[in-house]
Amino acid sequence: MDDTNETSFVVDEVSNVIKESIEATIGSQSYQQAKINTWTSNIVEAILNSLTKLNKPFKYIVSCVIMQKNGAGLHTASSCFWDNTTDGSCTVR
Repeated sequence: MDDTNETSFVVDEVSNVIKESIEATIGSQSYQQAKINTWTSNIVEAILNSLTKLNKPFKYIVSCVIMQKNGAGLHTASSCFWDNTTDGSCTVR
């Protein structure tokens, strides 16, 4: 990897880590309210472990929301102060 990839937030790389963690935790299981706490904890831990193994000079914040697909909306907001050349965010639905 070149220096740019070492110090830049690569959305595709992070997105793959997230998708793999979700797939490993939930797979093709349908929504089960009783498992939500376990699933969210396991997904967040798996993502953080995988991101840490990338050995990039970043601090990570991982948030996980699992909802039943029934037409209900979800609105969230966040605010960050960062350097657009090195920092970034990734959302997976």
